Amino acid sequence: MIDFYLKMRYNIVMEKDTIKITKQTTVLEALTEYGFSYNYANKMLRNKDVRLFGEKIKDNLPLASGDEITFFYTQDAINKIEKYETIYQDENIIVVNKFAGIEVEGELEKLFSSTAVHRLDRNTTGLVVLAKNKLTQDALLNAFKSHSIEKKYLAEVVGKTNYKNYTFKAFLLKDAKASLVKIFDKKVKGSVEVTTIFNTISSNPSSSIVECTLITGKTHQIRASLAFLGHAIIGDGKYGKNEDNKKFKEKHQKLHSYILTFKQLKSPLEYLNDKSFKCKPNWKNK
Repeated sequence: MIDFYLKMRYNIVMEKDTIKITKQTTVLEALTEYGFSYNYANKMLRNKDVRLFGEKIKDNLPLASGDEITFFYTQDAINKIEKYETIYQDENIIVVNKFAGIEVEGELEKLFSSTAVHRLDRNTTGLVVLAKNKLTQDALLNAFKSHSIEKKYLAEVVGKTNYKNYTFKAFLLKDAKASLVKIFDKKVKGSVEVTTIFNTISSNPSSSIVECTLITGKTHQIRASLAFLGHAIIGDGKYGKNEDNKKFKEKHQKLHSYILTFKQLKSPLEYLNDKSFKCKPNWKNK
């Protein structure tokens, strides 16, 4: 077996990441939940590319909340990481749970030869709907415009919150040059009104889990709105603070599209009315 340092010597580029464990599990379960295939996770152990508290391990050891494992994998192994989980599929639509690091436009669409009818940021996870044909695509686009599809997200944010059906209305201005948006409490030139409903699911002095229901659906609406309210999403490198992200050791924003509910859909999708799809983020304690 080739040691990590020998791999570096022979110019085999290695990626590195760390997982902080939040529940009782095993090394293999943690690695597969992260996104690796079971076979590849086993290979990482055999190659001693996994560290528990800095020590190389080769066995599938039990892990407890508070443990940390660091692991190394080759650049080409990125393609072996699972990118999605299929939640539902029929002759018209596909609903998938998208993992972090995959683009909806292009990458996810190519995997299914289908068209996404709404977007998630590259590092936002969760439910995405894709249309298999033009008739379905048009019907879904109209459904989103008429709010016949309800979208709920979960976000873990910095600090203690106490939102109870809090309807947050503000004005969003897109800054294309900076590739971000800005939130204002009053109308400014070029801005559009946005509305989000926030509910606190759980909270402690350092962080809170907040349910976010989109009434409007604009670019970075949830991320920018929560940051404006003083509770940026943990891991958000664009709207959060570097010191907070370092404190929580998060590289990706903890924002997850977790419920999609279909209401008052028209032909050819009326059979989906009152159907709801749900999936929890892997970072939320079960």
